[in-house]
Amino acid sequence: MEHLAIVGSGATGTRIARQVARSSPDWHISLLDDGAGVAETAAQALGATVNAVRAVPNEATIVVIATRAGSHAALAADALAHASVVISVSDAIDDVRALLDLDEQAKAQKCRLVVGAGMMPGLTDILASHGRKWFDEVRELHVSKFGTGGPDCARQHHRALKGLCLDWRDNEWQRRPGGSGRELAWFPPPVQAADCYRAALADPLLLIRHHPNLDRITSRMAATRRDRMTMHLPMLRKPHPEGLLGAVRVELRGIKDGQHLEVVLGCAERPAVAAGAVAATAARTFSEDLHGPATPVTEREKFGAFGLAECVDSTVFLHRLKDRGLRPELFVGADETY
Repeated sequence: MEHLAIVGSGATGTRIARQVARSSPDWHISLLDDGAGVAETAAQALGATVNAVRAVPNEATIVVIATRAGSHAALAADALAHASVVISVSDAIDDVRALLDLDEQAKAQKCRLVVGAGMMPGLTDILASHGRKWFDEVRELHVSKFGTGGPDCARQHHRALKGLCLDWRDNEWQRRPGGSGRELAWFPPPVQAADCYRAALADPLLLIRHHPNLDRITSRMAATRRDRMTMHLPMLRKPHPEGLLGAVRVELRGIKDGQHLEVVLGCAERPAVAAGAVAATAARTFSEDLHGPATPVTEREKFGAFGLAECVDSTVFLHRLKDRGLRPELFVGADETY
């Protein structure tokens, strides 16, 4: 029986626990949170296989970190000492950089540290990896997201909009001000069209690892006029307990059979639900690796710090997400008649 510890019992952490408890009833799940009574309340609602604890149990083989941004690297470093797999859902640039810097420690501890296993990054990385299979050569990747998960996610959204954006262009990083670069992006229904802007998003840091020869990588997120007007101020109202509408969009541009090709993939779901499905699927996938992978993996592939798309098969992973109710979509154009 696998022992999973989930650090953080907010909207995303609770969704992860619910997904795992439903699909893997033989697993033992420990929930912990620094908020008074939060983990206990969540555990009571989730059932007998979930219990609240004060610290990550030493017997936990898989640890998922779903806390607020800024805490993931320190928690991961502690978990590497005893866990076989550590998974982070953070989308903050500083967290992702610090987690990737733990690569040598993860290899020394013979542990796999998975960075960016949420909705974006995470689902977007998988969609980009899958879409790449339709090209002879991919030259550009552009990702966008709409919506937020729980309160901590909403606060991170607010911080990201006023931060510096990282764009990859012509083999170098370019920093652009958050809130600039307005683009109208079309997401799967029911979201449809939304204005998206540059922001301090971690996706390019992970996408360039798995797609090192691209000319351009950009990331944007949807924001309202009020978001942009108030981005340099403290949040003016308390965030909702869990966001409602959410979606991601991945656009690939490249060459197929000598012709220019553009492919757009997307997925609509509440952000906490989507992040929960991705992290739960990652936990299940890596659990299977621990007990005998279906295909051999090299030492470099098995241990160290990786983005999610670097260490899973995108097609298999998407099929597993579909089984959890997450349905990616392909945008298909149509000729208009008048």
